[in-house]
Amino acid sequence: MSRCPCGHARHRPVTGTSADEPVDVIDERGRVVDTVTRARMRADRLRHRAVFIAVQGSDGRLLVHRRAEHKDVWPGMWDLAVGGVVAAGEEWTEAAERELREELGVSAELESLGEGAYDDESVRLVGRCYRCTHDGPFRFTDGEITEVRWVDAAGLAELRRSAAFVPDSIALVLPHLRLP
Repeated sequence: MSRCPCGHARHRPVTGTSADEPVDVIDERGRVVDTVTRARMRADRLRHRAVFIAVQGSDGRLLVHRRAEHKDVWPGMWDLAVGGVVAAGEEWTEAAERELREELGVSAELESLGEGAYDDESVRLVGRCYRCTHDGPFRFTDGEITEVRWVDAAGLAELRRSAAFVPDSIALVLPHLRLP
């Protein structure tokens, strides 16, 4: 496992069935240029597509979560959004709906927040961001989430001062959110 400049764990080898999942590699314009395994995409830091879904309660608070320690990128860090890698050939919205079901066990109407690119020493991606309103209950059946909290703007600021957050969703999702 390598570490990011701030010292937090950054990468774990991709193992198991997810290692063999096909992922589309894209160019700067978002065109598919190759399809590789998830393991190769991570190992070679290839540009790919990802979805982010911010879940807000009917009161406007944001559901944040801590990622499981076995995650292949940024294990144990807090995140503003559920989501993940778009599978080869999968449509954006289809991927967002799948990720919402897999990670939280729910379905909801998705509002598009926009798209953006993110590139650092860990990942290279083009992400599409969504928001939904849902009050739960949630089912964390895929083992990717170890802890959740509802936060307002002050609660998020406080948690960000004391805990490491996944940088791609901070960069791509947070600018689109309005919290009480």
